Amino acid sequence: MTAVILDGKQVAAEIRADLAKEVADFVAGGAPPPCLAAVLVGEDPASQVYVRNKARACEKAGIDGRTHRLPADAGQDELMALIAELNTDTNVNGILVQLPLPTGSGVEYDEREILDAIDPLKDVDAFSPVNVGLLMQGRPRFLPCTPHGIVQLLGRSNLSVAGKKVCVVGRSDIVGKPMAMMLAQKTGSCGPDVANATVTIAHSRTANLADVCRDADCLIAAIGRPEMITGDMIKPGAIVIDVGINRVGDKLVGDVAFDQAKDVASAITPVPGGVGPLTIAMLLHNTLAAAKLQSGR
Repeated sequence: MTAVILDGKQVAAEIRADLAKEVADFVAGGAPPPCLAAVLVGEDPASQVYVRNKARACEKAGIDGRTHRLPADAGQDELMALIAELNTDTNVNGILVQLPLPTGSGVEYDEREILDAIDPLKDVDAFSPVNVGLLMQGRPRFLPCTPHGIVQLLGRSNLSVAGKKVCVVGRSDIVGKPMAMMLAQKTGSCGPDVANATVTIAHSRTANLADVCRDADCLIAAIGRPEMITGDMIKPGAIVIDVGINRVGDKLVGDVAFDQAKDVASAITPVPGGVGPLTIAMLLHNTLAAAKLQSGR
């Protein structure tokens, strides 16, 4: 068996094209373009690339993308003051603080306090405890970008998880936990076929992790360890979604050993070009949703 390669770039391009039309219609109705404010603290090269890619994606979609830069040693108070300013700026619809925040500059940042300070109505990353609570209750205001991108990829690829066993390897607040909750709901943004799963959350401390993974019809790897999921940990014919992106030498690799997995799985995402492009597409989706919500449209 050779797996179908799930092209995240292509699906993201389709979503962004649809979104550009929605933004144009929104603006044609008399509203200003949606505005996304990204906050970048420090000079981390990867973070600068991510923010630059988000700004370009905003421009192509007709969204006003603004970047606010602070030095690594700006400090908690200055960053909190900027967030307070953006919260009250009626021209700003969405706020994101690029993570991770700097370390080693002699200044410590309380990441949780910073994320909690963002107005839940502008929390387009869906990290606020208010928005997480709404998601848990099955009535989300905004869906977390990476998990939502995975739901869209599955739905647009006609891959159902309803009634099937899904194993999410990783328990982060950004991917693992919300991913599990979204797939366990009765329905979602792509309908009941990309929901209604029996979901297991596994992690690095899970006993007999290989056996737990091998039991899954759909395996979602989001653990942040290069090629930790090997071919013998995958059920023949399973769907494999690789969220990881790790630099090993001069290569980017995922959390799944791709060359092994593609001979076992029925469908698999590559790294790069799989989940990554979808995250930005769903961020733009949330920014438009925030603008509509704040304008009452």
